[in-house]
Amino acid sequence: MTAPGNAQSPGHPIRPFRLLAKTLTLFVLANLGFATANPSGLGRISAYNILVPGRERFPFGEDSAQSYNLSLYDIDAMFASHVLSGGRKPADQYRVLILGDSSVWGLLLKPEDTVTGLLNMDNLVVCGKPARFYNLGYPTISLVKDLMILDQAAAYQPDLVLWFTTLQAFPLSTQLASPIVANNAPRVRDLIARYHLGLDPNDPAFPPESFWDQTIIGRRRDLADLARLQLYGVMWAATGVDQAYPASFTPAQRDFEPDASFNGSSGPTLMQSQLAFGVLAAGQLVAGRVPIVLVNEPILISSGKNSDIRYNLFYPRWAFDQYRFMLSQFAKQIGWPYLDLWDTVPASEFTNSPIHLTIQGESILAEKVSEAIPSQPCR
Repeated sequence: MTAPGNAQSPGHPIRPFRLLAKTLTLFVLANLGFATANPSGLGRISAYNILVPGRERFPFGEDSAQSYNLSLYDIDAMFASHVLSGGRKPADQYRVLILGDSSVWGLLLKPEDTVTGLLNMDNLVVCGKPARFYNLGYPTISLVKDLMILDQAAAYQPDLVLWFTTLQAFPLSTQLASPIVANNAPRVRDLIARYHLGLDPNDPAFPPESFWDQTIIGRRRDLADLARLQLYGVMWAATGVDQAYPASFTPAQRDFEPDASFNGSSGPTLMQSQLAFGVLAAGQLVAGRVPIVLVNEPILISSGKNSDIRYNLFYPRWAFDQYRFMLSQFAKQIGWPYLDLWDTVPASEFTNSPIHLTIQGESILAEKVSEAIPSQPCR
């Protein structure tokens, strides 16, 4: 017999179908609630600059197992992982932000060997303050991509912006082709509306989004990428490796077919109306009183077959020469200091593309840039 007071009521039997129904109901409600709330800023929650150091450049990578890095489309997460987000700006710092493509980010280069890293090693003093350079380059070529990054970076109190660019970044027809641009449609549409960029806010490049896409299930890849970025931060902090360095690579092409085309046109006139100078000009409105130095980045100048027609795989001579004239005139009209460094690096110092440099090439570039920095007006 069971002693009085110790009687136990028989347990309730488990009803699998009822449990499954409750679980599914909670799952659906959680997804609906998440999509309805559409929480923004999840990417700002980061282990970087708290548990692990901030990265010297934005996360980007295709082989996470070797690079402890990955590409993602969350601009907030990219900035949160960057050393730029590591606290208040020191009062004695002259802060320089560097915008650009994969040549600025530093494909095949360690962070300290990029133009940004080399400039930081120069220990420049500008306006009586030590200069600190921040690498905000990202490996796609688009002025809209640069403008989107500058729009976020303006909140970090820069004293100067160096905007590296090249002709490939200018065609209006390709401005939204960069995946990081196409997958940030709300940000880009806001820029288009604010600065009248002349781009289609309903361009097919923007992937269509449904209510389902805003649910936890619809955003599972984005949420997984955020978690992976934090985990890779631990391994990156331990090793300093943030990209895979292949033992060999295919050198940039030096010989060409007798083809004079650029962006679907064979010339002889490069139409300024088909280039995104309006996007470049919007950078002045984003930066406000912060000066911008425009840098026409170095390109490979081939001496190989048909090099009288093309400088390199990217550019026929007729198109690039006209672009250089347009860019210099634009800088003069808008009042930006302009560094035309297109021919400052010999062809031997390019790696796997017409814009990627060796360490020696980066050193030549950094020296040219450092000569221009101290001449900037103090605010």
